[in-house]
Amino acid sequence: MIKKFEIKSHDGPGRIGKIDGELTPKIFFKDELKIAPSEGSAHNIDREIAEFNVNETLRLARENVDSYDIAVIQGSKYIDLRVKCLKELEEIGYNGFIIANCDALLTNPKELVDVIVSLKKEAKKTDYFIFSFTEVSFMPILTYMGIDGFLADSANYYSHLNVLQTPTKSYDLNAYPIYENISQKELEEKNLENMEFVIREIHAHMKNRSLRNLVEERSGTTPQNISTLKILDRNYMDYLLEYTQLF
Repeated sequence: MIKKFEIKSHDGPGRIGKIDGELTPKIFFKDELKIAPSEGSAHNIDREIAEFNVNETLRLARENVDSYDIAVIQGSKYIDLRVKCLKELEEIGYNGFIIANCDALLTNPKELVDVIVSLKKEAKKTDYFIFSFTEVSFMPILTYMGIDGFLADSANYYSHLNVLQTPTKSYDLNAYPIYENISQKELEEKNLENMEFVIREIHAHMKNRSLRNLVEERSGTTPQNISTLKILDRNYMDYLLEYTQLF
């Protein structure tokens, strides 16, 4: 059974919504989600393999639609396959989607922007999108583009790498011993706390129609972050302006 997603307000393409009584954007915990099985693949692979994996993902999603309410959008680096996957998953009956290969997308700002905007333009308004992997400093711009939530697994992933995630920077604790003798569990908790703080920060800015200000502030934190914003502004201004309030 699909979960009803209600849109409460917009700040640019970003939106405050509600799922199961909880406001989005939000942190999603994988063990609380009913994610349909899918056929995963690497991001940079031959089209024939990516197409096979999309078809397998659709088959698995169709066979399991009565047991799950969230599906995974596969398609690797091929945007048309990503869109095909989305549209056919919608037809099967899903409205919650996890975007696959997000770790690879974060290293290529143009592909990141192209994939998200292309999916959002084709999606139904009642669809909601979950980013499967993120650095905390990227959360504002991802929300600005229309992402509705983030998997908490990111906190665990970075703790394995001994990396502290903060709202503005990622710290390799081997090189920057901000916390000495911190356990992996404690580091995961700190990373999750910072994810939750940025969610609160995002909500506050969206309520004040100032999400763009937060996005611009964070754009200088990494080269990838500023490149993402520049590409978004240059190539998709019509998409940004569609929901931007004019004063």
